[in-house]
Amino acid sequence: MGVAGDVGSALAGQLAKRIPKADLDERDPDYIRENLAGMWLLATLYFRAEVRGLDKIPEEGPVLLVGNHSGGNLTPDTTVFTLAFATYFGVERRFYQLAHNLVLAMPGLGRLRKFGTVAASHKNANRALESGAALLVYPGGDYEVHRPSWESGKVDFGGRKGFIRLALDKDVPLVPVVSIGGQETSLFLSRGEGLAKALRLDKMFRLKVLPISLGLPWIVNVGDMAGHVPLPAKITIQVLDPINLRERYGEEPDLVEAYADIIGDMQLTLDELAAERRLPFIG
Repeated sequence: MGVAGDVGSALAGQLAKRIPKADLDERDPDYIRENLAGMWLLATLYFRAEVRGLDKIPEEGPVLLVGNHSGGNLTPDTTVFTLAFATYFGVERRFYQLAHNLVLAMPGLGRLRKFGTVAASHKNANRALESGAALLVYPGGDYEVHRPSWESGKVDFGGRKGFIRLALDKDVPLVPVVSIGGQETSLFLSRGEGLAKALRLDKMFRLKVLPISLGLPWIVNVGDMAGHVPLPAKITIQVLDPINLRERYGEEPDLVEAYADIIGDMQLTLDELAAERRLPFIG
């Protein structure tokens, strides 16, 4: 591995120690209650946020919400949906959102942990559903959220099917959540997969991308780990009907078939949302 590799591993280890665990216990209903109205007002004004179909989500019990993901590390669609969920169901209903723990360590994003954003891990996902909570996951992860802006109309989970296994293992309904607008909050140019691999970020930080985008205030933004100021593009989110996987696909569902079907429904909805938009950014 060499000296450079040893130094990189040492730096990664030190950084990992400084990254918050971001577990389920950090969610704070009182904090959400105190800040929800102001943040939701800001989101509706800045992003002209519109969230449809919240009534389709089961009113109680564990549920796995599966979304497409846009907007770089700041992911405004996640913020909008989290605020809308808490407004609709109330702050006492347990609701968690999985995110890369490096994102949770970014400046100014620590407060998201109080809204229920937790480190993406099998442990946290299982604990959330076992506690009876609603859980929002983004199978596309950093691969999808940093896709080029000209691919903004594409649902791209990169073939990841773990969310289906999770819903089956926990025997919970799966609810697709489709959003549009986030990829217009900056100009995303490249995922930077080759650059991430060359710098061994995939080995040290589980980062398979080192994205390159144009955005404020940096103009050229490499990595997006310092964040950026998202442009006020209109964010629209549509919740689809809940899916009982075994009722729809049988007792032993074919994961490939289920994945293709779910992605197909989400893509069709995204196409419909895109058709509604008069102009990019404006909505």
